[in-house]
Amino acid sequence: MEERDRNGPYDSFHDFARRAPEQALNKRAVESLIKAGAFDSFGHPRRGLLMVFESIIDSAIVSRREEEKGVMSLFGEMEDASVTGWSAEVAIPDMQFAKPDQLRHEKEMLGLYISDHPLRGVEHALRRLVSSSIQELESREAGMATIGGVMSGLNRRFTKKGDQMATFVLEDMDAAVEVTVFAKVLAEYGHLLSDDLVVTVTGRLNKRDDSPPSFSAQRISVPENLGDRVPEVELSLPAGFTADKLERLKAIIAEFPGTSPCKVKLVGGKVFDLGASGLVDFEKAMGPLRVTFGSNAVKII
Repeated sequence: MEERDRNGPYDSFHDFARRAPEQALNKRAVESLIKAGAFDSFGHPRRGLLMVFESIIDSAIVSRREEEKGVMSLFGEMEDASVTGWSAEVAIPDMQFAKPDQLRHEKEMLGLYISDHPLRGVEHALRRLVSSSIQELESREAGMATIGGVMSGLNRRFTKKGDQMATFVLEDMDAAVEVTVFAKVLAEYGHLLSDDLVVTVTGRLNKRDDSPPSFSAQRISVPENLGDRVPEVELSLPAGFTADKLERLKAIIAEFPGTSPCKVKLVGGKVFDLGASGLVDFEKAMGPLRVTFGSNAVKII
């Protein structure tokens, strides 16, 4: 901020890397700032900037240190940075994150969505599926209700008795509530749970004294065709996956046909859409897919 106040606003990320104090160029901190949208005003796409920001910072730091050491030209003068080549601007690719990924980064970095909301455009369709908005829970009596929103902060853990349970935060456009999923319900619906997933939850609203309302799930559903968008299944396969696993994938798709596209993501980020032959009933297929490939390998997008 002192540099900006002395010499004017930064006009690009390259300018920021050249002028900001070196302690402000901590790469982990800068990565978080990019994901949070701190450099959006420069017009740089976040995904493209994440791909090259380290090179830009490295180049700027090398240039500074050469200047500090007094790199002299043949004419006995300090070489201009553009002559040494250290500050040759690394091009920032024109690549942006898909909306769900960008919003997830914002939520992880800031705890809230800033550029948009995952429910934008489907909030009215979702409202028709619930009995109460999350904000309205404050004024409701304890009892049964159905609420809907986007999941975040999913945490699976074991109780002292050894039973698995889970908690997550369910958020709609106006408010959020913590949802608890006990062992019996988790056994039935646990395969559906995933951060960033839009769900409806039927269960019991709990109220105790002055504590915020909480919610105990009894039934969890992933609504289809919200805003005419069909949920997609993305399966991340590790390097060297076997032919047996591929055959198992084909068998699961054949056993649970449906309308949700299935995409396979390989190491390195390349994604293959299985097309018409890969359409599945995601609610029925999620369990077998996670058993076969691992719970972290399968997500709904």
